[in-house]
Amino acid sequence: MSYGGYGPPAGGYRGAGGFAPHQAAPPPGADPQLWSWFSAVDVDRSGHISAAELQRALINGDWSPFDLDTVKLLMSIFDTDRSGTIGFNEFAGLWKYIKDWQGVFRHFDRDRSGSIDGTELQNALNQFGYRLSPPLLDLLQRKYDVKASAPTQSSYPGAHPGAHPGITFDRFVRACVVVKQITEAFSALDTDRDGWIQINYDQFLQTVLSLP
Repeated sequence: MSYGGYGPPAGGYRGAGGFAPHQAAPPPGADPQLWSWFSAVDVDRSGHISAAELQRALINGDWSPFDLDTVKLLMSIFDTDRSGTIGFNEFAGLWKYIKDWQGVFRHFDRDRSGSIDGTELQNALNQFGYRLSPPLLDLLQRKYDVKASAPTQSSYPGAHPGAHPGITFDRFVRACVVVKQITEAFSALDTDRDGWIQINYDQFLQTVLSLP
C-alpha cells in the first residue's frame, strides 16, 4: 500500500483532505512520509488512531469506504497493547500489512475489475492452502460480496457507479484472514489431524469468542 497514491483497482488511503497534519517532527528514525500520513489520520491529535479515524482514511478501488468490521479486524492484529487504538509503530506495521495485501489482491484480480469474483476467490484460497468445498466457497462469496446481495448498486453506500460485482479489497482481506483464523482454531483442536473434532458447547463458544 502506498498512502496517497494507493487507488484503483485495489484501494487505499483517502488522502489528507481537510486534515491538518501535526506540526511535531517525526520520532527519531521514523519515515517522514509515514509520519505525515499517521498525523493526517490522527484527527483528534491524541497520538493514537482509533478505528473510526482509520476508516475515514481508507477507501476501496470503487471509492467506497473500508468496512468498519474489517478496520477493527486489522486493528486487532496490530493493537499489541490492546488499548483499542494504534500508535505510530503499530500503524507502521499495519501500513506494511495492507501494502502486502494490495499486491495479493492485484495478483488474483486477473480480470482487473477492481473486485474479486468467485473463481478468483477460489484461486486465492487454494494458493493459501485452504481448499473449501463449493458450498462453502459460495457461502463465503455471498457473505463478503455486499454489492451482489444488495437490491441495486445505489443501495451500496459509497459505491462508485462503475463498480463491478464482487468482493472489494477490504472484504477480500477480511475473508482471507477470517478463514485463516478459523482454520487455525480448528487445527488447534484437531490434535490427531484427522479432520474431525469433538467439542462441547462451552469449548465451542470459547473457540468462537476467542477469535478477533
